[in-house]
Amino acid sequence: MPDASPTSPARSTPPRSAALLLLADGRLPAGGYAHSAGLEQAIVQGWVRTEEDIAEYLRGRIHTTGLVSGSFAAAAQHRTAAAIAGGDLDGLRDELGVLDAELIARTPSPALRKVGQDLGRMLLRAMTSIAPEQAPVLAAAGRVLQQPIAYGVVAAALGLEARDAASVVLYESAAGPAVAAVKLMSIDPFATHRCLAALAGDLDALTDRAATHASADPRDLPGDTAPLSDLAAEMHSRHDQRLFAS
Repeated sequence: MPDASPTSPARSTPPRSAALLLLADGRLPAGGYAHSAGLEQAIVQGWVRTEEDIAEYLRGRIHTTGLVSGSFAAAAQHRTAAAIAGGDLDGLRDELGVLDAELIARTPSPALRKVGQDLGRMLLRAMTSIAPEQAPVLAAAGRVLQQPIAYGVVAAALGLEARDAASVVLYESAAGPAVAAVKLMSIDPFATHRCLAALAGDLDALTDRAATHASADPRDLPGDTAPLSDLAAEMHSRHDQRLFAS
């Protein structure tokens, strides 16, 4: 009889292309739609005012936060996939905990750390409901993980590769604020998606870079920083009137 155990993603999850589209869909009920990735505060401070500013904001984001997050997602996928393949999930939480600590160390802002943790928890909870056959894998990962690491776990559970995990996270790092810009600036949605389309080459190259870190020592993962993002997050957390949570 074929093995249909919960730790056999290829037999119990959607086809790879469908799973990838599911994770990359901004309508996935995992909380991302409530966040602008710092864009709201950047607009309040006058750092972003035009379509050109948005394009530069998105480009800077994917080359810093996006690359770091994508690399950690790839690393989490690699470790989760190895645990699934080995049929032993017992040590997965500890391995992911090391990754989580390293990512937190690269996130100076307490507000951003909390956002990452909240989004990670919501993603794992959502996917436990959406793909209940993978609940053992998701539970073994632990309930409290930064969002990029949670994406890596979910990607592995759905049978996706490390590069897939990095790709989804990198795209989300740009698409989230791009969509938020439409509400925050009353800008033409075609304009924001034109900005995204212009980043296609960069996103592919950064995804390749992030995927090369899948099996790296957590201490050697990228640490490219975006100080203004941390500053904006702290200011935003103290802002009384806001449309987005971050």
